[in-house]
Parts: sequence; C-alpha cells; structure tokens
Amino acid sequence: MAALRRHAHAIDKYQFLQHVQDSDETLYQAILLEHTAEVMPIVYTPTVGEACQRWGELHHAGPRGVYVTLDDLGGVRAALENAARDAVDVVVVTDGERILGLGDLGAHGMGIPVGKLALYSCCAGIDPARCLPVALDVGTDNEELRESPSYVGARRPRDRSANYDALVRELVDAAKELYGANVLIQFEDFGNANAFRLLEEYRSECCCFNDDIQGTAAVVLAGLLSSLRITGGTLADQTFLFFGAGEAGVGIANLVSEAVARETGEALDDARKRVFLVDSQGLVTSARGDLAVHKAPYARDVGGAATLLDAVELAKPTALIGVAAVPGAFDAAVLEAMQRLNDQPVIFALSNPTSKAECTAAECYAAAPRAVFASGSPFDAVTMPDGSVRVPGQGNNAYCFPGIGLGAVLAGATRVTDEDMYAAATALAASVADDRLAQGCVYPPLADIRDVSARVAAAVAANAYDAGTATKLPRPADLVAAARAAMWRPGG
Repeated sequence: MAALRRHAHAIDKYQFLQHVQDSDETLYQAILLEHTAEVMPIVYTPTVGEACQRWGELHHAGPRGVYVTLDDLGGVRAALENAARDAVDVVVVTDGERILGLGDLGAHGMGIPVGKLALYSCCAGIDPARCLPVALDVGTDNEELRESPSYVGARRPRDRSANYDALVRELVDAAKELYGANVLIQFEDFGNANAFRLLEEYRSECCCFNDDIQGTAAVVLAGLLSSLRITGGTLADQTFLFFGAGEAGVGIANLVSEAVARETGEALDDARKRVFLVDSQGLVTSARGDLAVHKAPYARDVGGAATLLDAVELAKPTALIGVAAVPGAFDAAVLEAMQRLNDQPVIFALSNPTSKAECTAAECYAAAPRAVFASGSPFDAVTMPDGSVRVPGQGNNAYCFPGIGLGAVLAGATRVTDEDMYAAATALAASVADDRLAQGCVYPPLADIRDVSARVAAAVAANAYDAGTATKLPRPADLVAAARAAMWRPGG
C-alpha cells in the first residue's frame, strides 16, 4: 500500500495494481478487500474509463480475458478453452460499443469486464479463478482509435451484420456447454440497439442479466427508497424525471415503475405516468413519431419541452436522475428550479466517469442546499455554510451486481429476473443505517460491502427458491449465513 500511495496519478495506481494482479492474485484481492473504499475508484470507476481509453498503451504483463473476434465464428468454444479455466461461475462480456460515458472503444473495452470481475471477487467473494472476462472484438466505429498504433483490436468498422448475432449466440452456447447451464453471463456496456434486444433474446433461456439496464436500476431504486427515509412519503408520491433515455434511464424507469405498481396495486401503465424522460431531442412525448421501442411506454401526452430546464418546469419532478453523460447538464438554473419546487429534492447525477457527471456534489449543494444527492463517481464530503457536513452517496453498481451474482450462484439459479432486481434493491436500501441518512447519504459505506453483498445475495437466492428457478437443494435455512460461508477469501 505504501508503494501504491507513492503514485500521484490514479492511472498510475491502476497500472500498479494490474501488475500486482498479474503477479499475485491473492495479494491483489487482499488489497481490494482490506482497502475497498480507497482502491475501488482506481480499479473501477472513474479510473477504469481512462484505462480503457489507453488500454493498448498499458502493456499488461499477464493475460487478462479472452478476445473473441468474427474470425472465431465456428470456433468460439476453442477460444474460451484457451483461458484454461476448469470451472467458471461468472462470465462478464462486452462488445465495447458504449464504455461508460465514453462511447465506442472497441476491444479496449476489455477493461470493463476485468474491472467488474475484480469487484465480483472483492465485494461478493466469487473465486477469481472462476471468473472469465470476455470482449467481443467486432470492430469499432471510433475511427481515431481504430487508426491508433496502440489499438489492440480488429481495425475495421463495427460489424452490424448477422455475423454479430451468430457470434453472440455461439458465445452463449459455448459458455453453457463448457461451464454448465447455470453459468451466470453478465452483458456489459453494449450499445442501446443491441443491449435491449440481446437481453430480451437470452434472459428466458440462460442465467443472464445486463448490468447497465438492470443492475443500475436496482442500485438507483435502492437509493430512491433510502431517500424516502429522509424526505418522507412513498415511492408512489414521487414524480421522476430522467435526463437520458438509453439503457440506464429506461432500465431504472422500468424498475421504478414496477416498484410503484407493487406498492399501489395499480397497472404498470398507470405507474409509468409518474415518469418523464428527456433524450437528446427533449421531452419524450406521444407527439413524436421517431421513438425507439424502449422509450415508447414513457411517451407522455403533454406539451413538448426542448431543454432540461423546460422539462423540469413542466413535469415538476421530486426526483431528477441524470444518466445521459452530458457534463454540467444540471446547471445552477436546473438545480435552483428543483429546490424551488421541492423542500428536499432528490438529485442523482449518475453519469460516469467523473468528467461526464451532470454536476458535482459541491455544485448541487450550492444551488439546492436541501437536496438529497447521489452520484455515479465518488465525491468528497461537503461542509455547508452552517457548519454541517453532507456526505454524497455514490450510486455504485458494486452495491448490487456482485450480490446478485452470488445469490444466483448460491441458489444455482436458472434465470435472473426483474423480481431479483427488486429484491436486491430492497435489501440494499435496508442496509443503510440511520447515521448515514442523517448525513444525507443514501448508500452504506463501501467498507461494509461484503455484508451488503451477503444480504443482497440472500434476497436474490430467496427469490430464486420461491420462484422455483433454484437448482441447489435443499434450501439453506439461513441464506445470509450461507452467502457469507460461500465467499472466497484471499489466503483461505
């Protein structure tokens, strides 16, 4: 740790830790487990974004993941076998098209599965020897990157033909054949066009989920449920405005709407009326004829709003959630409007990395001093003019996806469902202590992440047993204890 701390820049710390991982996985995981809050922003967001941008320059000493190209069609199983894994519990796969808020990084997106699986091990104790990162190298439309001498991937435009679908199909089938029908496959950072349709295609035939759509939704729903313990009221009392209508925005909107429907007993379409979406063309309304399928359920029969501020004034939301990767979008005018409309507005600036954040914690509290704030990237505590200290919560997906994975593995689940995401969200929200809420923080400390993951895993496993998708019988009497006992620990 002394050697790590001598590095001044986060990217240098990232590279140092990668060399540790290459030489001694046990030591690497011990560092993550014992210093989680310090190193998680280095191993994953926000630093992993820069690592992906510079992936070809970092020259990792050891092999990190399996690259599968279109040239491997017909031989994907052989490509996976090259990883020399006797058993795999979790596969995280990306095609690199939408890396955080940075766009198409092609094969350099491998940093995301590598980082996600490091957190599976750190946060939920999935044995790192049973984790497999995969990058589908299908080209990139980022011409500057494609022509860079340091680019490691295929130097061709992104393939959008039937070969792409055939490659994904072969990957899923090969993973199931090699590692068992219950192997967990996590789709990560796919572009909108592929993310939604691949999830719909595979969720009914294998144990899979999309963390950008579903995992983010679970974390954000948990934060919203926690915020109600500060602001009062119920979920059904709120009006939600999403700035961003892609995977994250629609995924969160879907789970929030389902949670409201559970709370009220009303139809899902009625629950959705509490949700407004803003995309690059303004407020999503029924008057627009160009809506993507995933946006259509949220088209509102109201007048248009060209800007975010106009949408705030029209919708009068109690909660504003940013997932569009437009830095500074929550400017003083927007934040002041939220404060004027609400005694305690809920403002979540969730875009990653930090350079893409809609606003910082300090900017939020300056313009909306009574706001309940959370962010995607970590921000320092803010001292208010009255001397009180506000601790911004980080809506980090690590609060949910590792526990969801552990729960699926613990139960031998054949599927991951939306009900699992709701169970994960409620378990996470219940893990937030009153003293955290008193500081304005809607998430537990990262130092407690293994306890949080055990509770999330237990909730997901319980849902699998109740739904009949579990295959590991008999059901443990104490699922939290079983989750803790199942966790891999560095050094045994």
